[in-house]
Amino acid sequence: MAAKILVIEDDNKIINFVTMALKAKGYSILTARNGNEGILSFCTENPDIMLLDLGLPDIDGVEIIKQVRNVSNIPMIIVSAREQDSDKISALDAGANDYVTKPFSMGELMARIRVMERLIERETAHVPESVYKFDCLTVDSEKHRILVDDTEVHLTPIEYKLLLLLIANRGKVVTHSQISKEVWGYGEEGDSKSIRVFMASLRRKIEKDTSSPRFILTEIGVGYRFAEE
Repeated sequence: MAAKILVIEDDNKIINFVTMALKAKGYSILTARNGNEGILSFCTENPDIMLLDLGLPDIDGVEIIKQVRNVSNIPMIIVSAREQDSDKISALDAGANDYVTKPFSMGELMARIRVMERLIERETAHVPESVYKFDCLTVDSEKHRILVDDTEVHLTPIEYKLLLLLIANRGKVVTHSQISKEVWGYGEEGDSKSIRVFMASLRRKIEKDTSSPRFILTEIGVGYRFAEE
């Protein structure tokens, strides 16, 4: 069954374009042209995925993210004209799953939506994932073993925590702040420079070509994302 998508956007042209394209793919679409209307639709219509503009006429989108995250883990994709890294980081730190900058291609947006659908499938399955396999990489979290092409790779405790964090959020951008909180508990070691050093070391151990990584992708100025299968 196709997902029900709530689009919170005040630009009629974008609403019409997105609605027409998504309906053509079989999605059920709800629309709201301001924040209050969007929150009401979220509360009453139980959508599966939310597309949210940050620059709404009544409520800033980041505030909507925070309100929704207090009660729900619904996948949220930000679709915004705001291009600054600080805006992206604020939205992602508040709980958004992904960020698409206007203008965007419908193909890109559709791909991001499919990632969110796979996220929903994983969460509804409720199957503990002790062994994760992707391409040449195998991660056995129960035995604390990392294999690349069936050859065991030895990671430091920090590298291991970073890898598990990225895999748990695969397909989603994980910001420097989120990494710092989860791995270091906001300790001084968890600054962006230290994170880059540990990520570089982790890549050298699991990537076959660090100049063109297969697993750990950099979102410049924002954070990192583990590739989707």
